[in-house]
Amino acid sequence: MKIKSLGTALCLASAMAIFAQSATAETVLKLGTVGRLGMPIGDAIDQALIPTLAEVSGGAMTVEPHYRGSLCGEQTCGEQANQGLLQLWTSSTANFGNFGTALSIFDLPYIFKNIENADHISSDWLAKKQCDIAAEEAGHVCLTVYSSGGFRQLGNALRPVHVPSDMEGIKWRVTKSPIEYTLIKNWGAVPVPYDWTQLYQGLQTGVVSGQYVATPWQHIAKLHEVAKYYTQIGGSWSGNQLSMDKRQYDALSDQEREWLHAAADAFGQRVQELDRQWVADGEEAIKAEIEEWYVPTEEELAQWRAGAIDAWINAKGTFDPETAIRVLEEQGMTDFIAQLKEAGAL
Repeated sequence: MKIKSLGTALCLASAMAIFAQSATAETVLKLGTVGRLGMPIGDAIDQALIPTLAEVSGGAMTVEPHYRGSLCGEQTCGEQANQGLLQLWTSSTANFGNFGTALSIFDLPYIFKNIENADHISSDWLAKKQCDIAAEEAGHVCLTVYSSGGFRQLGNALRPVHVPSDMEGIKWRVTKSPIEYTLIKNWGAVPVPYDWTQLYQGLQTGVVSGQYVATPWQHIAKLHEVAKYYTQIGGSWSGNQLSMDKRQYDALSDQEREWLHAAADAFGQRVQELDRQWVADGEEAIKAEIEEWYVPTEEELAQWRAGAIDAWINAKGTFDPETAIRVLEEQGMTDFIAQLKEAGAL
């Protein structure tokens, strides 16, 4: 009897030990990002993504962040997620294009009129619609789309620029983006591919004289110290995304996926708040030190948008025209829709 009781006690103790182990077990999601603490993406991971996931899961799920590209660059983070080396990753919507075209619509110039519309429409329906497509097309489940720096703005070291013809002949730094190259060329400047890390020196020496970069990044790089003339044309939104490899996502339980989406929603909201302040602070700091910050009239903006039509034509096949029309209609951009249709871009 004593032996039987001892055996029962041992079995009970063993069961309790197993239960205790399972109760404290964590699903750890390794996150690779080029973002860092002190900037919106890194701070939103630290302030919203990590604590929200820990709270809603009761500690059963946690995020292990790796900042500053310490694990991978934007494209290679997505590749490593596919290989199972990490689970979560962030990148620009442009670099997500290495895995599919579902998020390409966010990179169309003048798809959004301003940062408020971009945040609202993305959060309201567009991100979910495109992320659902991305899950099937790209092998990554896009959890949220958000801004990293708002819109790109023009800055140059030579002269005031109010309309596209004012850019004629100016050597303008561009990235490898075909859209950016087309924009700068159509606006009359001379596109010059040039490395970001050398841009300040390039502006100083005159190798290039202008740049089209999001405001806070221009401030961080101190480009306004040499480029004294700015033009607020908007156009290209600096979209970013947070994703999880689909095979690993599908391996989660329904409850775990629910927790993850709650945390991603909190992250998206927090990064949006932080990013808007980051843009405002950068803009204010630049305005205090330059010769001119010019805001074009609506008639002048129509000229800038006209220069973007070829970029839309070149991007045909990477976005759904009806979705693009809905985005533009919600912002009252009927004239731009008419221009795009007339040119065969929609």
